[in-house]
Formats: sequence, C-alpha cells, structure tokens
Amino acid sequence: MKKTLLALAILTALSGCAVTQKMGVEYKPEVAERKLQKEFDTIPTPNGPKVTVAVYSFKDMTGQRKADAKYASFSTAVTQGAEPFLISALQDVGHGTWFDVVERVNIDNLIKERTIIKQMRDMYEGPNAKQLMPLQFAGIIIEGGIIGYDSSSESGGAAYRWLGIGPQTQYSKDIVTISLRAVSVNTGKVLATVSVTKTVYSTADSFAMLKFFNDGTQAFEGETGLTINEPGTLAVKATVEAAVVELIKEGQRKAVWDFREPPKPVVLNKVEEAAPVVAEEPKLQPRVTEDIAAKEGVAPPAVTNKVSPFSDEEQTKYLKTAAYLYAKPNTEAQKRWQLKEGTRLNAKQKENGWWFAKDDQGHGGYVQESDLGNEVVTKK
Repeated sequence: MKKTLLALAILTALSGCAVTQKMGVEYKPEVAERKLQKEFDTIPTPNGPKVTVAVYSFKDMTGQRKADAKYASFSTAVTQGAEPFLISALQDVGHGTWFDVVERVNIDNLIKERTIIKQMRDMYEGPNAKQLMPLQFAGIIIEGGIIGYDSSSESGGAAYRWLGIGPQTQYSKDIVTISLRAVSVNTGKVLATVSVTKTVYSTADSFAMLKFFNDGTQAFEGETGLTINEPGTLAVKATVEAAVVELIKEGQRKAVWDFREPPKPVVLNKVEEAAPVVAEEPKLQPRVTEDIAAKEGVAPPAVTNKVSPFSDEEQTKYLKTAAYLYAKPNTEAQKRWQLKEGTRLNAKQKENGWWFAKDDQGHGGYVQESDLGNEVVTKK
C-alpha cells in the first residue's frame, strides 16, 4: 500500500511540473512577434515614389463579447483600438518602401496644437511671424475594420484511462475576419478591397488519476493540466499585416500601382560563338648593331635623329562609341568582343591607325583609333 501511494505521489509531482514551473515567474516585456515576417518584408518595392495614405479609424464592428460559460462578460472578444496595428503595418511593409502615413486618427489634437503655435507666434512676432507648413494631404484613404469574430467555431478533444489513470486533451477554434479597402480621395472610387481570416486556437491538456484502496472504502484522485490560448490581440495584429500584403497584391492586379522590376545585369555580348583566338602582337625585329653588321658582312644601320611616332607606354583611353575588338589589326579579322560606349581601356598604339587595348575585365583585342576618345592619361 505504501509503495502504491508513493508511486502515485511521484507521478502527480512529475505531471504537475508543467504547471508549477509557470507560477511565480516574472516575465519581461517582449516585442510582438510578426507571424508573416518573410512575406511582409520581401514583397517587391513599388515602381515609383511612396503612396501617401490616411487612416481615420479601424474599429471592431462585431460587437462580440468574450465567451464565458459561467457568467455574461462585458469584455470584448477583440481589441477596440486596432488603428496602431494598421498604421504600423502600412509604415513597415516592404521595409518601409510602400506608404507614407499621415495622422488622421487624432487630427483634432493636431489641429489644436497647430492653433496654439500660431497664436504664440502671432503674439510674439507680429505680422511677420513665420507660418507653419501646410499639412500633407493623402491621395488614398485606408478604410476597414474587424468585421467578424466567431467563437468556438470548432471544438473537440480526446481522452482515455487505464485503471483510472490517463491523459485528456481538448481544443477550441475561433475565427477572426478583417476587411481592408483603399479609397481614392480624388474620385471616391474604391480602388481595391480584401478580406482576410485567421484561426485562433486554444488547447487544454490534462492528466488525471483515480484509485480506490481498502476494498473500495478509500479513494485517491488527482488531476493536473495546462491550457494555452492564442492571444487574440496578436491574432488581430497578424491578420492586419496579412491584409496589408494582400491589399498591395490586389492593387497591383488592378493596376492601381505596380511592382518595380529587378535591374537586369549588364553582360558583354560575344559577337561570334567561335573558339576564342588569342590576339597576337606584331613581332619586333632584332636590332642590328655594328658588331652584328661586321660579322654578317652587311652595312650598319644609318644613325638618324627621327623619333618613332609609336609609344610603348600603356595609355588610358575611352570608347567614343560602341566598338568591336578584333583578333588582328584588320577589319576583316574575327570580331572577338563588343564593348559599350565609354568603356575604359588600357591601350598601346600600333601601326596603321590601330591600338591594342584591354578593358578592366581582361577582354583584349585591336581597336581602330577613330573609335577612341581624345582623353589620354599616361601611366607612369
């Protein structure tokens, strides 16, 4: 008997750890997690400047009260101030590249503060008082609200016991629905509208035991459990963020705005798909000295003061127009590369109006002097 009671006590203590460890613990405030962080941040940027929008209200339109089986609750099922969630989502979607939000929820306070500033300036500065900048107007008004909250749309559970000992699990599912639309200030036309729903889950797990002793005259009963409810406020926040993403997609489908196309990489186009040919520089003839001339029985070279018009120094030039690099100093030779206008080249002057040039990526070949710019920077 004592061993049986000891075993049941240990089992009860172990199964209750999940509950007792949550009691008496002080939790620090945490930033609300974004459930749709990836799509919320990676949506394409707009093809143009930010859209200026205004949010006047975003309220609970359901009138739903928090469900309670014991008594009537006056607490609402969802938050009554969802405007901050919508404003934050509009400002942050796509890393802040889509919308500029102007203050309209508490515009009365804004107008009062501007009136106070104007009165003080008129009093101290007189007719020459500096005027306040005009308020920025919005081209689009974002309207909508929480239009549905269905409590216990689905519930269920499962349990079993063996010799009076066994677990039990239960779940309940609520559904929150949000509507969002974009309205043109200029025409009053509804440009785009979306509705988004989210499931809010609640789960309860428990473990119970019931044992009889001394021929059924004594009983031992124990039960422990843990209930987890998804916060309704965070569910509304996640649904609002999803609705903003869907509103952007719907606006793109209806040509209200458009996504910016990613820049295309600039590549050099090969003119021919033939095997690459290594450009050959002209071979230099050996210099004939007086000793070599005496041994070979030829006349030594005449001494002249004429300076060669070609320089062996590498010079920096720029293409005046799109041009080809040839494998040999001849327009009939194979065209190896086509370079864009303004390409920077490291070039050496050759004969008959040709230059041997290479760009910064190592593409080399012969180019005509008429294709090169006049700006020359000599490397020392």
